[in-house]
Amino acid sequence: MENISEVTEFILVGLTDALELQVPLFLIFTLIYLITLVGNLGMIMVILLDSSLHIPMYIFLSNLSLVDLVYASAVTPKVMVGFLTGDKIISYNACAAQMFFFAAFAAIENFLLASMAFDRHAAVCKPLNYTTTMTSTVCALLVTGSYICGLLQSSIIVALTFHFSFCHSNVINDFFCDILPLMALSCSDIYTNEIVLFTLASGTIFFTLLVILNSYLFIFIAILSMHSAEGQKKAFSTCASHLTTVSIFYGTIIFMYLQPTSSHSMDTDKMASVFYTMIIPMLNPLVYSLRNKDVKSAFKKVVEKAKLSLGLNF
Repeated sequence: MENISEVTEFILVGLTDALELQVPLFLIFTLIYLITLVGNLGMIMVILLDSSLHIPMYIFLSNLSLVDLVYASAVTPKVMVGFLTGDKIISYNACAAQMFFFAAFAAIENFLLASMAFDRHAAVCKPLNYTTTMTSTVCALLVTGSYICGLLQSSIIVALTFHFSFCHSNVINDFFCDILPLMALSCSDIYTNEIVLFTLASGTIFFTLLVILNSYLFIFIAILSMHSAEGQKKAFSTCASHLTTVSIFYGTIIFMYLQPTSSHSMDTDKMASVFYTMIIPMLNPLVYSLRNKDVKSAFKKVVEKAKLSLGLNF
């Protein structure tokens, strides 16, 4: 990547300059990050340790937890340091790295959510053929493809964004190196690159959302055609957690990125950014653990095994 910019570092404006809010916000975001770490690492460990969860649905879920963990870690620790020390400077290369990891793993989450929708479609609509449809090979290809597509898309986005010349200012009106605030600093002609970036982002969102909506359309048709109320309830419960996650994730992403640059309010966007960079990664393991009997049962078994290995009887 050729650095044609005169900027060697950026200054992150952050969420607020109010001194009296720095410590409370540091404590709040530290708590959020700790819950994110424990929740997502816990989900990964439970799925790894319980062989009954070594099926496509939970393989996707463990990868979703890994993705949430990485893209939250790309942003939150730097924000916490800013609140604690007041250091809001980030180097040019660190900014590019932060954008790359965040954009890559946010894109990977899109593709994983679409893969999970396809998995639920196969389980609900064609249960007798599920094991032949969702083989370990198909599951591995969907997971690997999600990572390849996300990493490739992020590479293009970062290359285009950091090809701009940032000669007017180095002050980013955000708390991390996001695409839109950086584009606002450019003194280059960004029109063509903005179209390419918008096409990439919207293309990923529309494609994955189309897969999800199409899958759930057939799922709802299948559920409504079931004669047993118990069968309908069971089928819907297998999709409820995923549907909740999809609604939160895509609602925030569409609000943030699928609108023209001129219509963006930076303060509103910051609040939305907090939600999808920190809150969503914290919520996902909670949504899946609280609404999923298999995960709760596996967690109890892991805890019992840990107690036995440590010789605890309480």
